Amino acid sequence: MARGELRIYLGAAPGVGKTYAMLEEAHRRAERGTDVVIGFVETHGRKHTAAMIGDLEQVPRRTINYRGTEFTEMDLDALLARRPEVAVVDELAHTNVPGSRNEKRWQDIQELLDAGITVLSNVNIQHLDSLNDVVAQITGITQRETVPDEIVRAAEQVELIDMTPEALRRRMAHGNIYRPDKIDAALGNYFRVGNLTALRELALLWLADKVDEQLDRYRAQHGISEPWEARERVVVALTGGPEGETLIRRAARIAARSKGADLLAVHVARADGLAGADPAQLARQRVLVESLGGTYHEVLGADIPEALLDFARGVNATQLVLGASRRGRFAQLFSRGVGVTTTAQSGPIDVHLVTHPEAGRGRRAAAVPAALSRRRRLLGFALALLGMPLLTLLLKALPDLSLTNDILLFLAGVVGVALVGGMWPALLAALGGSLLLNWFFTPPLHTLTIAEAENLLALGVFVGVAVSVSWIVDLAARRTREAARASADAQTLATVAGSVLRGERPLPALLNRLRETFGLRAVSVLELAADAEGRPGREREEGAWRVVASVGEAPPCSPSAGETTVPVDERLTVVLSGRRLEAADRRIVEAFAAQAALALRQERLAEEAATARPLAEADRMRTALLAAVSHDLRTPLASAKAAVSSLRSHDVEFEAEDREELLATADESLDRLGRLVANLLDMSRLQAGVLGITATAIGLEDAVPGALDELGPAAADVTTDIPADLPAAVADPGLLQRVLVNIVANALRYSPPGRPPTITASAHAGQVELRVIDIGPGIPEDQWEHVFLPFQRLGDRDNQTGVGLGLALSRGLAEAMGGSITPETTPGGGLTMVLRLPAATPTTSEGPQE
Repeated sequence: MARGELRIYLGAAPGVGKTYAMLEEAHRRAERGTDVVIGFVETHGRKHTAAMIGDLEQVPRRTINYRGTEFTEMDLDALLARRPEVAVVDELAHTNVPGSRNEKRWQDIQELLDAGITVLSNVNIQHLDSLNDVVAQITGITQRETVPDEIVRAAEQVELIDMTPEALRRRMAHGNIYRPDKIDAALGNYFRVGNLTALRELALLWLADKVDEQLDRYRAQHGISEPWEARERVVVALTGGPEGETLIRRAARIAARSKGADLLAVHVARADGLAGADPAQLARQRVLVESLGGTYHEVLGADIPEALLDFARGVNATQLVLGASRRGRFAQLFSRGVGVTTTAQSGPIDVHLVTHPEAGRGRRAAAVPAALSRRRRLLGFALALLGMPLLTLLLKALPDLSLTNDILLFLAGVVGVALVGGMWPALLAALGGSLLLNWFFTPPLHTLTIAEAENLLALGVFVGVAVSVSWIVDLAARRTREAARASADAQTLATVAGSVLRGERPLPALLNRLRETFGLRAVSVLELAADAEGRPGREREEGAWRVVASVGEAPPCSPSAGETTVPVDERLTVVLSGRRLEAADRRIVEAFAAQAALALRQERLAEEAATARPLAEADRMRTALLAAVSHDLRTPLASAKAAVSSLRSHDVEFEAEDREELLATADESLDRLGRLVANLLDMSRLQAGVLGITATAIGLEDAVPGALDELGPAAADVTTDIPADLPAAVADPGLLQRVLVNIVANALRYSPPGRPPTITASAHAGQVELRVIDIGPGIPEDQWEHVFLPFQRLGDRDNQTGVGLGLALSRGLAEAMGGSITPETTPGGGLTMVLRLPAATPTTSEGPQE
């Protein structure tokens, strides 16, 4: 069945006339004799639109009761059952009322297209997913109802319904769009000239890309091989800061304006790997990049502009998107910054510096944990307060030493304090040591006066060296702790990646690893209900969340039920219970949460793929059916038609014998045609799951002869061996005969002349087994399952033996009756088909089953 075509009317704003133009097209098609039906049209009280519906047939809407209120939605099932050539479905981006089969109306339209129905629909530019944020910036209104861009881009035709802002405002003022009480507010807010102009430009630019795609298809279809310009590659630089989402969406729009452009996101990490961006922010931004069709990369480099440009040149980038510097004005006086430096060195690469709310605010200093433990710092202060006076007493008791030696010994003491307690105790020791050296060892003694300039220099050097050593020791301790933390985080993430890759279901494996790593009692992933997205704060707590995945005992069912809540996006939240996490642990948990959102998305995509697989298989079967039936139905029809036409002809006088032969030919051909049609109907009922079965107790000694009689003279030599005491089988008599006819006919077809098949029966383990044994060429064991596929005839290439449905239908009918068909190798060569059916018992019930 050919897929239907989608025609979309695109508008820059409500009221430009999308629905009116769509109904005009519906009338034009109906006047040409096309079967057109209105599936759903929303007039919004506009009288001209309502009048345009005219005499077009409308499918009644479906009423849904939701939370005590009745809503009407498009009746998808009724529309599919009506099966028109063209369906008119308004508002492509509409969200269906909960309780509908699909969440979004564009999903309903996909089902109509799959059913071969052409659809006329419409959408406004603000509802496209990739433009959602820029439309919110222009109008100040965030659109909740969106449609993926690829749905609109996949449409066979997209027509722009254009109108100037001034003309649209006049329509609004005349009351042709909204009710009179809403006109003034609309003209002063959403329908301002600036807003409408910007939305119109967005619509024109988006449609220009669509026109480029259509032009490419035309050139490919007509073999036009003129060279194209090099493909655009847009690289966006990420720092892991809060501005990343803005940069990614802007880069995606730049890439979307150039057909076939690539979007690449890159984060330049420091070469030492210690101080870096927030891993949770980067994880979320990576998910966003990949959802927009881009790729994420990470490179190491000490010089960020150089590393960034090396990457851009390596991937043959044409455009580079950077965020405006977050540093304050004072910091920019000492360094030009990454953006200015990169622009100056970019050469032929175009650089876009994008402003954002964080620009110029300065980098927020992260809370720096102490490099050493509290115990070591206290010990350092104690050494500084006690060690310097004790060192002074020791030096006073020793023979006279030079001031240089005294300074060196005090310096050694300061270094010792720095090694034990870090920078601040060492600074205290350096300050106290300098005062003690000046008072007790620098002439004139017992005063703070320094008589000689050399002694002043020596004390100055002492203080400087002491401070430097203290800072270096503290920095080394801090970097050691950062390295240990980074190593632990990397090990945790590597373990998580391994467990996710090894597990069949990534999301539970990820949550289990999170719970075990941080010693939690339970972990839940909560999703906000669609009708609760607009609720503020506490109104979302109870009843608005649903658990989409959880591990552990008594998993929390709302954010307030856990000790730690980690938001992933507007709808997803990870809730942890068992203990409250430290601030240092929260960063790695946020990375876990971002990966959990990605794993959830993958699981849902896998579920959708699994749902689509049977539909694809059914479509494949329908295609094969049409291909096979186009010839096999024609053969018996042609034979019967030729025989009947000959008999009706007055030009030839047939003898009685010839007339009998022609009648026999017509009769045989019609019988073959009847069996073929019956098989096709039964197969279609099996596929649809609507085959009616009346199970009853039946003896095989009665069923087998009936099947052989139906096969006629060809089965006269078939040998049967059915014990007289064989239990009855539970089966539908008519379907059982169909199964036996197909199996025996298949055995007769492949049996050599003079060696007909044999039918035996026995009972075992509550089942009746019937074997149809032939000694023909047989089938290799690895091909056994292939003989049960529809439209397959292994080793048979003639076109006179049917469409290959016999064994496929027989297995389906047997399984529908609670039995099975399996092949076995015949000893000495050949194939044995074993039909197993439930054996009847005295309590076997009889009656219809579905």
